[in-house]
Amino acid sequence: MGRAVSKVAVAVAIVVIVAAVGAALYLTRPGAPEEVAKVELTGNLEQDIINVGKALQAAGISEVRYSVWSGGDPNSVMRVYGIVEAAARIMKIWGENGINVRISVDTNYYQKPDAVYQDFVSKWALNQAPDIMANGYVYIASLADEGYILDLTPYLSKYQDFLSDFYAPVLEAMKYNGKLYGIPQDTEARPIYISKEAAACAGIDLDDLAGKVKAGQFTWSDLFNMAKQAKEAGCVEWGLIHRKGSAHPDLIQFIYAFGGSLYDEDTGKLVLDKEAVYKWFTVERAFADAGLLPHDMMSWDWGKQIHPTVVNGDAFAFIGGVWHWTEWQTKAYYHDPQTGEDRGLRPEEVEAKFYYTLFPAGEPGKQPVTLSQPFAWVINSKAGYQNPDYDRLKDIYQKLAVLLVIKASDPDIIAIHSIISSHLPVTKAGAELLQDQGFVNDLPNLPTIRSDEVRNAISDIVERTANPINIEFLMNTTYMLEYTHFTPKHPQYPKLADLFADAIDKVLRGTMTPEEAVDYLVSKINADPDLKGAVEVVGEVPTGWQFPQS
Repeated sequence: MGRAVSKVAVAVAIVVIVAAVGAALYLTRPGAPEEVAKVELTGNLEQDIINVGKALQAAGISEVRYSVWSGGDPNSVMRVYGIVEAAARIMKIWGENGINVRISVDTNYYQKPDAVYQDFVSKWALNQAPDIMANGYVYIASLADEGYILDLTPYLSKYQDFLSDFYAPVLEAMKYNGKLYGIPQDTEARPIYISKEAAACAGIDLDDLAGKVKAGQFTWSDLFNMAKQAKEAGCVEWGLIHRKGSAHPDLIQFIYAFGGSLYDEDTGKLVLDKEAVYKWFTVERAFADAGLLPHDMMSWDWGKQIHPTVVNGDAFAFIGGVWHWTEWQTKAYYHDPQTGEDRGLRPEEVEAKFYYTLFPAGEPGKQPVTLSQPFAWVINSKAGYQNPDYDRLKDIYQKLAVLLVIKASDPDIIAIHSIISSHLPVTKAGAELLQDQGFVNDLPNLPTIRSDEVRNAISDIVERTANPINIEFLMNTTYMLEYTHFTPKHPQYPKLADLFADAIDKVLRGTMTPEEAVDYLVSKINADPDLKGAVEVVGEVPTGWQFPQS
């Protein structure tokens, strides 16, 4: 019996040995998958880049492909090319350390950021969404709830020095339910631009107007009266021009300017503030009824109507954004009366044409505001999916995507984007470069840019925008962030914003009174199960409230 058992044991042992040898031979044969080394991010960016590169090379990967999508005005293309440049910088580090791996980045830049978001959502399940997207922070909530983007909290836990360089309010806007889902790409303020030419024509003194607005001494009633004076003097066709299509985010400022709210931190619900919304609607209706604001404003064309009207001096005031300062220089909105040609403005012409200030308080006792909608880098929760052996190397591909975004936040990339797009820098180091005369003077040569693709894409924009006037404008508007507000990162907010746009369009066209439009909003909210559970209706439509006020 003992001998039989012994023979069985020997046989089993032989089988085990043969299986082990076979497995070893399989794993070491050419092309066989090897166990992937675990790479932990340390917070030392260069070392982390090297470690990830070595792990990819050891796994037999010679090329990694990523895609990045974004959208916006023509000058904001660093929202995609920042990742291309980051890839070039990472490959430089790899090359210096004997790592022979390439990163290829496919870019897609849309005119409309909301279309980027819609395409991301529709193509995610089809494995056709980009690995990285730069878009408005407002989309973070819905993308996170659906599991479409990575929670970056664990990836960046060792990168506290990196995170601390971002302006705190902007970084806070990247969080949802206490977790960090995005890295700030840019931010902005939304000034009121006033035509200096129209003001001079109408005998309107703009001296220290910005100071009066900051102090709450100049309200929307005062702006209405100025615009009316300019119109009646024959100096402008329109007293006020603003965005088309959507109430988000420009027109939402009216709610804050009247002391209203859009979100209740205690309940986690959106808010429809009936008083503030009624006052917003009443202001716009007053402008429209006085012939100062087009009744069909919400359907105007940006390139054919809105911007040409503003830059050619046919509007007294414009609710715009800091990025428009350079967009007016790079797009042919201005009709030159001497040559008869359409062209972009020169920096000195923009400076001569426009006064800028905060969005005024809605009424006495309220505060001036601006609104920022930071763009965020977000990373697909399936980042790297188009690369070889994804299931086995998923963690490394995702960590490389995070490192790309970190590298795309280098101070010079932040500063270059800020200058050419006229957005405000999101990091202190990036802001400091705006005041570095050596950096500014050498910027047309793009000495820090490694990627030829990026250089070719932005060199013309840099040539047209890297001007001391533009940089001074950015420094002069940074204070507006002290007055900024953010719209809610609630998944149902985009749907509520669409209802606001629908309602204000009806108010401007005269098919609803402001009070009827508020009631319309309430009925629409109650008729939508998602919104009804997500929105608190607060306050009442005030009785006897008049606009303009004396």
